[in-house]
Amino acid sequence: MNSTSHARPVTASLDDPFYYLANFRFVLAWVAERYDDLLGESELTFIETFNALPKPSQALLVRMVMRKGKRFRSGKLRYAEIGNTEAALLPLIEGSWVEIDPVVDLESLFTLLTKAEIVEALKHDIAMAGLTAGSGKAVLREALVSCRLEPRPLTAWWPQAPDRVVELNVMETCERLRLMFFGNLRQDWAEFVLAELGLQRFEAVEFSRESRAFQTREEVDAYLNLHRLRERLEEGELPRVLCSEVPAVPANPWLEARRARLLFQLAREAERRDDMATALAIYPDCGHPEARVRHLRLLERRGEFEAAHRLAECAMQAPGSEAERQALARLLPRVRRRLGLPPPPKTVPASIERLDLCLSQPVMGGVEAAVCEHLSSERAPVRYVENTLIGGLFGLLCWEAIFAPLPGAFFHPFHTGPADLDREDFVARRRERFAACLAELDDDRYRRTIHETWHAKHGVASPFVHWGVLDEMLLEQALVCLPAVHLRKLFERLLRDLKGNRAGLPDLVQLWPDERRYRLIEVKGPGDRLQDNQCRWLTFFQEHAMPVAVCHVTWRDAAS
Repeated sequence: MNSTSHARPVTASLDDPFYYLANFRFVLAWVAERYDDLLGESELTFIETFNALPKPSQALLVRMVMRKGKRFRSGKLRYAEIGNTEAALLPLIEGSWVEIDPVVDLESLFTLLTKAEIVEALKHDIAMAGLTAGSGKAVLREALVSCRLEPRPLTAWWPQAPDRVVELNVMETCERLRLMFFGNLRQDWAEFVLAELGLQRFEAVEFSRESRAFQTREEVDAYLNLHRLRERLEEGELPRVLCSEVPAVPANPWLEARRARLLFQLAREAERRDDMATALAIYPDCGHPEARVRHLRLLERRGEFEAAHRLAECAMQAPGSEAERQALARLLPRVRRRLGLPPPPKTVPASIERLDLCLSQPVMGGVEAAVCEHLSSERAPVRYVENTLIGGLFGLLCWEAIFAPLPGAFFHPFHTGPADLDREDFVARRRERFAACLAELDDDRYRRTIHETWHAKHGVASPFVHWGVLDEMLLEQALVCLPAVHLRKLFERLLRDLKGNRAGLPDLVQLWPDERRYRLIEVKGPGDRLQDNQCRWLTFFQEHAMPVAVCHVTWRDAAS
C-alpha cells in the first residue's frame, strides 16, 4: 500500500454508459487497498467474485445496489447498455447474489405492484374484505393488512404476473463497503455523478494509511450497530427497548460522539412518549452536549427542585458552552424561586440599536429582502448574508488549517469538509495552524491570503464558504469595511465553538466603502423573536463595540 495518495478518483465519464460500474469498481479497489486488514471473508470474497463476473452481470448488480430497497421487479431492470436482463441475472442467481421469487409480505407487495395490479392479483381477497376495485390503494392496504394474509412469493400472490421479483442478497456487504469508503452512510453513489457533472468540486488532500475512517473492524461494526438502532427508533420502536441494546464503542472520539447522539435521541423520544424513567436513566451519562440541560428541565418539570438546583449550580461552575451557560442562567432563577432562595445576581444586558420600519409587504421575497431594498443605497449597499459573510472570510483565511490532511480528517475524495469538524478536539489538533492564520490579521497579510484563496479555490466545496453569496464585489467591500481587529475577535469566537457559533449571525450587512465602516442588521418580521444563538452573538457584538442593530418590521397593509 502506498503511504500517501491524492484524492483524485479515476472514474469513467458520464458519456460512458457504464460510468456507474466504473465508479463502483473504483470504490472496491479503494477499500481493498486501504482496508485490507479490516476486510472479512465475506467482503474479500465479494470483491474477488465480483471482478470475475461478466460485465453485464456486474452492471446489473450495481444498478440494483444503487437503487432504493433490495427487492425489484425483473421488468423494471431493463437497461439499454446491459441488454438481456435474464442473461445478466443468471450468473447472479447461480452465485446466490440474488434470489428469484422470494417470499414477500403484503406491505412489500403493495410497494412492488401498482394499484391496477393489486386489484388484479388480490381480487378475491378484496371481495372477501367487502371492498371494490374502485377503493384507493391506501384503503385496500389498510383493510387487507387486518386480514393477516400470509407472506408468499409473487407467483403465489399472482400466478399471472408478467414478471418476477428478485431480491438482492449482498446489500449488507455493499453497505459495509460503502461505509468504509465514505466513513458514513449519509453519502452515496450520487457523489461521483455530482463531481463528474462539475456540480460539486472537492478539495484535493493527501491520504496516508492513518487517514482512514476506521482503524479496526470493531469500529465498523460499532458504527453499523448504532446506525441500525437509529433506524429502528425512526421506525417507531420504543426507546426503553432500544437503549438497553446501545453498545459500548471502541475508544474512538468520533464513534463516542455518535453513540452520545443516539442516546440523546432515545432520551428525547422517551420524553415525547412520556416515558420519563427512561429519559432520566439516559441523560446523566449520555455525554451529549445538550443532555445536562435536558436533564435539568426534566427534573424541574417533575418538581424535583432540590436535585435540579444541585445539578444546575454544579453545571454553572463549568458550563460546557455559551449555549449551556445561557440555558442555565434562565433555569437557575426559576429553581431557586421554587426553593424559596434568593435569585442569582442579574447581569444587565447592554442596549442594542433598534430600527423600526413600517414597509409595504413585497410581492416577492421575504422580510429581509424588503429591508435590504429599503436601506440600501449606492454609497451604502445592504446585502443579505446571514452566516455566510463572517464564516466565508474565516473559511478563506483559514483554508489551509481547515483542510490540513490530519489522520482521521479526510479519507475519501468527496469531503465537503474535515470529518472531525464538529468534534471537541478539532481546533486543538490544529491550534498552531489556526494561530498562524489569525496572525496574518496583525500585519495586513490577511487581505492577500483571502483574495488568493477566493480565486484559487472558487467553487470548491467548503463548510464555511458559500460561493453563491460571497461574490467578488462583496468580498472586496467587506475587506475594506470590516477592520482586522474585529475579524480577529469574530474568528476567535468561531473557534471557541465552531459547531455552535457558525449560526446565529445577523441577516444583513450594510457597508460604507468610502467611510471604511459597516453595520450588521438582524431582521425580525411581525411576530418574530430573537433566537438564543442570535442573542449570544448580539451580546458579543455589544461587548466588543461592533456596530449592530435589530430591525423590527411591520407591514403597512397590516397596520391599515
